[in-house]
Amino acid sequence: MGETTHPGGKERLLNGMAEAIAHRGPDGRGTFTADGVGLAHVRLSIVGLSDGRQPMSNSTGDIVITFNGEIFNYVELRDELVAKGHRFRTQTDTEVLLQLYESVGEQCLQHLNGDFAFAIWDGRRRRLLLARDRMGVRPLFYTRSGDTLYFASEIKALLEVPGVEAELDPFALDQIFTMWAPIAPRTAFKGILELDPGHVLIAQGGQVTDRAYWTMQFPDVRDIDPGRIADRQEELQALLTDSVRLRMRADVPVGAYLSGGLDSSLITALAAPMAPSGLNTFSVTFDSAEHDESSFQRLVAESLNTHHRSVRCAGSEIASCFPDAVRHAERPVLRTAPAPLYRLSGLVRGEGMKVVLTGEGADEVFAGYDIFREARVRRFCGRQPHSRIRPHLFRKLYPYLPGLKQQSPQYLAAYFGAGTDRPDDLLFSHRPRFRSTTAAKIFYSDELKATLGRYDAAEDLASRLPPDFRRWHPLHQAQYLEARFLLPGYILSSQGDRMAMAHGVEGRFPFLDHRVVEFACRLSPEAKLKGLEEKHILRRLAKGLVPDTIIHRPKQPYRAPDSSSFLDGQAQAYVGECLSEQAIAGTGLFNPRAVSRLHEKSRSRPLSGFRDNAAFVGILSTQLWHRQFVQNNRHGVASARVAAPVAG
Repeated sequence: MGETTHPGGKERLLNGMAEAIAHRGPDGRGTFTADGVGLAHVRLSIVGLSDGRQPMSNSTGDIVITFNGEIFNYVELRDELVAKGHRFRTQTDTEVLLQLYESVGEQCLQHLNGDFAFAIWDGRRRRLLLARDRMGVRPLFYTRSGDTLYFASEIKALLEVPGVEAELDPFALDQIFTMWAPIAPRTAFKGILELDPGHVLIAQGGQVTDRAYWTMQFPDVRDIDPGRIADRQEELQALLTDSVRLRMRADVPVGAYLSGGLDSSLITALAAPMAPSGLNTFSVTFDSAEHDESSFQRLVAESLNTHHRSVRCAGSEIASCFPDAVRHAERPVLRTAPAPLYRLSGLVRGEGMKVVLTGEGADEVFAGYDIFREARVRRFCGRQPHSRIRPHLFRKLYPYLPGLKQQSPQYLAAYFGAGTDRPDDLLFSHRPRFRSTTAAKIFYSDELKATLGRYDAAEDLASRLPPDFRRWHPLHQAQYLEARFLLPGYILSSQGDRMAMAHGVEGRFPFLDHRVVEFACRLSPEAKLKGLEEKHILRRLAKGLVPDTIIHRPKQPYRAPDSSSFLDGQAQAYVGECLSEQAIAGTGLFNPRAVSRLHEKSRSRPLSGFRDNAAFVGILSTQLWHRQFVQNNRHGVASARVAAPVAG
């Protein structure tokens, strides 16, 4: 990190960067400057409404923090610090974090239960410390220009820095078209990096080091303790209840997202008694019967007596806000699913609220996704590759995809790679997903193919797995792949933080409390996936808390209409511009004629099949991303700024 000055001074430059992400913090703004450092903060006030202004310094002014997120156990930490003689000027978790660092240094991270991205400037050591929460709920990006390190909660702020240009990283794009998200630290922007979840970065004396302070760990397959499910269920209920209790802490009302599935329903059931004036719940509903879960949402809301509101998303409404969703996601996406969540957070903010609990994370840590059941069936079929009976099990996996039930056993076995994928393959559980997503790469341009050469995104992913990965149970391997990569890379970012904070709404995730995650990692596989029943222990826990209909309903992942959302005239206008042969040729990423045929096909009828839908949405969002960031930046829309803020 070094000193950089430009005409107009640091304050002006810091304010320019903060303005780029003002949506993350509409309640206040502040800056700090000193020799060699500049910090800016835009505030979403949730705890310590009147005395939480940031950046915040210690009593001597030589340690300064700017902090995005929440430390949920700040009350307990504060009491411990007071007992040791610390005195506090504010009622904020920010000051608790600041004084905890002053007391124990970077070991403070081991004491935190929270969702956070923060920067601490330690003037005594002339050291900058950046840290991100364990599961990657809050984002943190950084880049270097000259001898200066720049960082921010969103890349938009970094694009204000002189010399930082918006340029697509083609390898990141290939990762998106393989596994839905770039592999951190890579981002869609060449030269701009993302701090990994559970990592701390230290800049001192011209050197920058990055290391993990926490990671998911599973027992070796030989060391798994099956335990008594009743005992484990009791322990989980205590942990999860306490996780919800901590996340209900706020000086503003806390609501909840309610999808109608088991996870959000269970969180709502635990939170409702803790809301003295009744719990506000919010849902997305769809015109499309295939995607709509409103009847289940109403059932839970009525059962728990919540104050329930919903936002209905017709295809035209998804299309109208899709460009905004891409702009806030700051990366291409393969599904339209972020757009309805963008509208949902708008509803929450419009109702005067800015904190919601959500059920995200349960599928990853308690094995709820169909991909886990699918991998189990594939291994079962692989042991008798010529069986005509075993492939029938695939029909049980995806009840929301009726076309699958009509396929022959031979087709099902071939489609899911039963008997062809090696069971010792580190990516065995995810190969079918990667194959179906990768199929959309047939639309790549020759230039992009030449640039990528022999690069294999899946093998890149495999090379980043921990050394003890091979010693884990196959289910635990699959869980790690989901929780370590897709969860922070897509679910918590493109569908989570970025869509919620676009409207200044903070999502809180009780299932991602690190104590809950560590407990789930220690559970035996059968406690999570019993036969083909996913989230077995959660279903047991939910009895008596949520309606039986919710407990026993088949898993239905959150999805939204994809290409069919873009059929009306208003959407076709901007879609036509983005997907015209001239526009496609201009970016040089896709084959203009192939995309033109796909677009024409989509205009006559909704596209069928995952490949065409993923290709359509992926290409459209890439073109929108390029237009909003690369073209606009080249045309001077993003003015030059320099600073080093972590904001929002």
